[in-house]
Amino acid sequence: MEPSLAEIQRELPEVANSFGALFLQIMKEGALTMKHKELIALGIAVALQCEACIRIHVEKCRAAGCSKQEILEASSVAVMMQGGPAYTHIPIVLDALKRNAT
Repeated sequence: MEPSLAEIQRELPEVANSFGALFLQIMKEGALTMKHKELIALGIAVALQCEACIRIHVEKCRAAGCSKQEILEASSVAVMMQGGPAYTHIPIVLDALKRNAT
C-alpha cells in the first residue's frame, strides 16, 4: 500500500507544508496559464515515470480545462523526449483520463 499524502502531512508536516507552499507559488497563474503549467507537469511526470504524479496531474489538467487530446499530446511529447520508458506509461495516462472523464 502506498503512503497517502495525508500520511506524509502527518509524519512530515514541515516537509509537506514547505513543498505545498512551493507548489502553490509556482503553479499559480503567471506568464504561463495554469493549463499550460499542468500540461508541462504531466509531461515531466510521464518522462520521469512517476505513476502517482501522472494521476495527480491528469486530474489537475482536467480541472484546468485541458481536453483529452491536449493531455495525450503533452504525454506524447514526453515520449518523444524520453523514449520507450515514457511510452510504457501512456496506459496510466489513459486510465487516469477514464477516471477523470468530463
